[in-house]
Amino acid sequence: MSVPKTANCLLLSPQDNVVVACEDTNVGDRIEVERDRIIVQERVTLGHKIARRNVRAGENIQKYAAPIGCASRDIAAGEHVHTHNMKSNYLYSHTSRDGGKERE
Repeated sequence: MSVPKTANCLLLSPQDNVVVACEDTNVGDRIEVERDRIIVQERVTLGHKIARRNVRAGENIQKYAAPIGCASRDIAAGEHVHTHNMKSNYLYSHTSRDGGKERE
């Protein structure tokens, strides 16, 4: 079992409700960003998002001061934010494999 530490995380914009893990984090690690003090609720790996505050189901997830998706369930501060609890706002990308169908 690891000893809790202060985890390095990046806040991309003061408007964001997530931070980005700059290192692997473990349960109990602390995040200090602006005036927020957050306790990590589950293991989160480098580059993944952690909720900066409680987010209600249906509420936008803000990253880069822009909505990138919405919470598919309530998310507590310190939880990992990813596809298991967030629906992405990104559009499916165009691929060259469209089956030869004409576009409408």
